[in-house]
Amino acid sequence: MTNPIADPLVEVPDTDLDNTLVRIEATVEGVAIVTINRPERRNAFDARLIAALYEAFETLQGAEGVRVVFLRGAGGMFSAGADLDWMREAADRTESDNRDDAYAMAKMLKSLWDIPALTVALVEGGAFGGGAGLATACDMAIATADAKFSFSEVRLGLIAATISPYVVGAVGPRTARALFATGQVFDAAYAEKVGLVTEVVADVAALDAARARIATEMMACAPGAVADSKKLVEDVAYKPIEDVMEETAKRIARTRVSPEGQEGVRAFLDKRKASWVV
Repeated sequence: MTNPIADPLVEVPDTDLDNTLVRIEATVEGVAIVTINRPERRNAFDARLIAALYEAFETLQGAEGVRVVFLRGAGGMFSAGADLDWMREAADRTESDNRDDAYAMAKMLKSLWDIPALTVALVEGGAFGGGAGLATACDMAIATADAKFSFSEVRLGLIAATISPYVVGAVGPRTARALFATGQVFDAAYAEKVGLVTEVVADVAALDAARARIATEMMACAPGAVADSKKLVEDVAYKPIEDVMEETAKRIARTRVSPEGQEGVRAFLDKRKASWVV
């Protein structure tokens, strides 16, 4: 199997995307990298960046052939959370205007959550407030050992509202209450312990190695089955088993007769690679 991440990355054009704030690059095999590109502001969120990320994620939802999406920040920082100037402006706005801004953030996070391919946050430097929330909206998060995290909203008299569904889903209600209520800064080892981070690596070189490993692993996975698996987890989570038994039986039956299911089983029995394996 070739290493898909070793192939040259090419810019993905999108006329609606502000490429000064967000870059999308991809390989022909379907490995996409989204880079938050505000290093001079520590990749902090403002209205323009939120809109650019939303367009990037919407683009990736509809793009054919995308197998895995990596999300990272430029300049050695994942995201510092809310931009200070944006916060100053918000303080002078009406509740209605603030609601519109917050809903734009909520839509952006949901558009990341809805990408059918596997999504992986690559965290270096730090992920604070909304930045940490962005990492939890991905399917996986890998962090360097020196990365720091915090949900510091309470120290500003605010709450971690729009990111809360993803954080609670990642770490559970009790841990989320503690992290939200204290605003404490914690390291990557603790983030891994509570489930916010999937894996901790030594440094940026190891982060890139992990990216390459995951990209290669995903080339063996059927794209449709990956998307269906993500949707399956969302649909059965926290529901009584008896309430989902019939639906899960229907779903596996449907995949067994689907083109991917037929191809995958026949390839296994014939001792050959399935058609989607790169």
